[in-house]
Amino acid sequence: MRDSASGETLITHLRLLWAARVLVSKVALLGLFVSVLMAFILPKRYQSTTEIMPPDMQSSGMGMLASMARSTSVLGTSALDLLGTTDSGSTFISILQSRTVQDGLIDRFDLMRVYGYRYRQDARKKLAERTSIGEDRKSRVISVTVTDRDPTRAAALARAYIDELNRLSAELNTSAAHRERVFIEDRLKSVKQDLDQASKEFSEFSSKNTAIDIKEQGRAMVDAAATLQGQLIAAQAELQGLEQIYSSGNVRVRSVKARIEELKRQLDKLGGSDASLQPNTASTSSELYPSIRKLPLLGVQYADLYQKTKIQETVYELLTQQYEMAKVQEARDIPSVKVLDEAEVPEKRSFPPRLLISLLGFLLAGSFACGWVIFKERWRNLDEVNPWKQFALEFATNVRNDGRSLWRRVHPASRLTADEIDWHGSSNGRNGNNS
Repeated sequence: MRDSASGETLITHLRLLWAARVLVSKVALLGLFVSVLMAFILPKRYQSTTEIMPPDMQSSGMGMLASMARSTSVLGTSALDLLGTTDSGSTFISILQSRTVQDGLIDRFDLMRVYGYRYRQDARKKLAERTSIGEDRKSRVISVTVTDRDPTRAAALARAYIDELNRLSAELNTSAAHRERVFIEDRLKSVKQDLDQASKEFSEFSSKNTAIDIKEQGRAMVDAAATLQGQLIAAQAELQGLEQIYSSGNVRVRSVKARIEELKRQLDKLGGSDASLQPNTASTSSELYPSIRKLPLLGVQYADLYQKTKIQETVYELLTQQYEMAKVQEARDIPSVKVLDEAEVPEKRSFPPRLLISLLGFLLAGSFACGWVIFKERWRNLDEVNPWKQFALEFATNVRNDGRSLWRRVHPASRLTADEIDWHGSSNGRNGNNS
């Protein structure tokens, strides 16, 4: 019985709609026209997408552990956190969605003026609405999709996201190699200052005391003194032999005596005097080298300054090598952004879908017309004593009366009723005929 009743109702509705097919067709065509017009009026939007590869793991061993943990349902994400090998894809996504990146893009492309906002916060919300950032669970590929009315700007924004990610990844790198590189760099600066100071003191001391190499100078001066001493002994023996043969006024005797005096003077110059041993006594301008007596005193200070300079040089060389190694390791630790698909200028719009909007408008208008026809027929068939119908009529009457009262208050010139307007019009017409 229920199936037959529903079948009869369906046939009744179909006959009713067929009878009102002209009205339904007109409303549906009107909806199609409005939806097509709306589809062409709505502003166009374009989408540009760039995809980047997942960042590399820090080590192959930890990467293998991470892959094992990811494939095991018991461990899951918590195991990755315990291992310290959480994939940096989530970090990349957080950086891309950060306020720092958004502000950089807003300033770079003047998005506050483009979006027509006065406050930067509103521009951020608009940019976030037009940007979609996601990560594929299987391949770990991160995609950045930007929607904009200008296709060129959409592609430029998608590329700019990757540029900002590269910049911030390098600036915010907090790895051990980065901290080591920063420490060694500061230490190199201080060591360089100490090396320059030690070299300056050593060079000033060497220049002031004519000390080039104390060890070599001492050996050379001792050899020279020994040679002079031997020559002096030989000259004195020769003088004794000549004095036994010749008188003191002989030319050969006088020549040997002059040579002996010169040798003694050279020996005294090499040996030095007691005055040269006084502290803070530097070599005079006439002396080309320090004396033998002064060499031991100069050797101590010379050795100290030389040792200090060599230590600073060795430390500086070692730190320089460590600094270069730390820079290489830091470059390895920085998550590298590898672009899989670079953003291109879109050729076709992504919004609005004109065909879909037109079909939806046509179907909605046709459905509304069918519903209105069925509702109107049901309303007409309702009994006058039906409480729902009486309530609806009273509600419509009250709303109409309230609307008229509001209209009269707003427009005082239209307070005359229709009957008064007709009476005044007829009386004016009779007066015109009598005249």
